[in-house]
Amino acid sequence: MSDKMVTIYTSAVCPFCHWAKDLLHKKSVAYDEIRIDLEQGQAEAMVQRSGRMSVPQIFIGDHHVGGYDDMTALDRKGELDSLLGLA
Repeated sequence: MSDKMVTIYTSAVCPFCHWAKDLLHKKSVAYDEIRIDLEQGQAEAMVQRSGRMSVPQIFIGDHHVGGYDDMTALDRKGELDSLLGLA
């Protein structure tokens, strides 16, 4: 179980969002999901926080990981677990 707070901005129709959440589930990492398609104002908050308009946008604590591709790249390099506090 991760000791870091993970926040993921998502939308219902985004396959990358589902894949990102699946990877976090496989690692037994809890996360706070913010649905930008359901929660008014969250899309703007996501853009302000990340500088990006696409979903998912993933944060580990205050560290902006980026999107799904960014997170899987970190995982392939063996860096994601330490960011999550799993290593």
